[in-house]
Amino acid sequence: MEGGGKVLHIVMFPWLAIGHLRPFLRLSICLAQKGHRISFISTPRNLHRAVKVPQDLSHLINVIAFPLPEVEHLPPHAESSMDVPHVKQQLLKVAFDLLRPLVSDFLDNVRPKPDWIVYDYASHWLPKLAEEMGISRAFFSLFTAAFMAFLGSPSALMDQKYSRSTAADFTIVPEWIPFPSDMAFRLHEMSKNMEKDADGNEYDSGTSDSIRFGLSIDGSEIVIFRSCVEFEPEWFDLVRQLYQKPVIPVGILPVEDEEHDNNEEWLKIKQWLDAQKDDSLVYVALGTEAALSQTEAQELALGLEQCGLPFFWVLNRNYLPEMLPDGFQDRVANRGMVYTEWAPQIKILSHPAVGAFLTHCGWNSATEALGFGRVLILFPVMNDQGLNARLLQEKKVGVEIPRNEKDGSFTRDSVSETVRLVLVSEEGRKVRENARKMKELFGDKSRSSSYVDSLVQHMVQTRTR
Repeated sequence: MEGGGKVLHIVMFPWLAIGHLRPFLRLSICLAQKGHRISFISTPRNLHRAVKVPQDLSHLINVIAFPLPEVEHLPPHAESSMDVPHVKQQLLKVAFDLLRPLVSDFLDNVRPKPDWIVYDYASHWLPKLAEEMGISRAFFSLFTAAFMAFLGSPSALMDQKYSRSTAADFTIVPEWIPFPSDMAFRLHEMSKNMEKDADGNEYDSGTSDSIRFGLSIDGSEIVIFRSCVEFEPEWFDLVRQLYQKPVIPVGILPVEDEEHDNNEEWLKIKQWLDAQKDDSLVYVALGTEAALSQTEAQELALGLEQCGLPFFWVLNRNYLPEMLPDGFQDRVANRGMVYTEWAPQIKILSHPAVGAFLTHCGWNSATEALGFGRVLILFPVMNDQGLNARLLQEKKVGVEIPRNEKDGSFTRDSVSETVRLVLVSEEGRKVRENARKMKELFGDKSRSSSYVDSLVQHMVQTRTR
């Protein structure tokens, strides 16, 4: 038994987003591989979609499904952030908070009694509940240390003095960042985060995200980060100062490729990729939640056409091929593939034909690409993505497509020029070299395992009981 001979029982409780469930599962697998018992809690549809327990660990990872309570205006069967428009995300948090009695009952009655609960930012009510039951508490941040430093200390997050209520409030570098940095949102990024629905409704969960983050961090004994100190050392130093408690990185927890090589859809994609030269094409994918307007989708398409380089573009559920310019697919047929089904991103990123990744800057996707040494073309859309783009550009592993800071508009020329700069120009050589070096950091599974060893050692030594 790794970790001093003690078998821990660790409860996992992620937020209702596929991009949160998967890293929580990955950490669960890493902990189970070291002999520890895991109880993984989520809702039925989310567990079905995102949680696949390896057969050899099924005796250590117990999956617990709690039905998500119904909430007015929340679509039926909506259980994850990808099931609802961004403007209704807060309603999902209302439903999530209603899971409290079920979680409380489980923690009180499950045997063996949990040693730790690892939780996400949204469950602000959980730390106090667990503390009353004598269960140790770990907040698992799936955000970068830079993003969390921008948010501030728990006291700042919960202090009216530092309240950010308008989009403009988020465009200012906070006073507690002591070194030169442009770590702040653009106005258009936060305006999108604060959009109302078509009827002018602005939904509220009753608890702001700032309070959720503040209570979740404040009530934890340790804060776990899915990031690497080596990538953002100055930001880790700052969050340690801000939190005044142990901050433990676990690396990026490299994702295993779970798709079969003989999958029929993958074979079609692979055949097309195999026909391209090494490092010649840009892979384009903007995640499962991002939504572009028709004008934005068309400018992006025309920019890809104008750049003259091969591309593989995965359209997510928010787009229809009809949003693309007339005749676009015919005109680029000899060098561009527009794919409208779910695509195996890990397989695509690992293919030698892929030279660059045009990404929405979700931290999961960015780290997956860097794990294969792919240079990034940065196109943040929502949530934390703007600050991720600042960090990635600051670290010189990607270049952001220029946009109007107020309304987010951009041109086909800016898309074409940025793609060519990053993928083929002499000016972009240094960025390509920097990204290739990241393979050693983000693709190193032994480094990640060592990080997890340190976490386990701390959890064994400091558990409440």
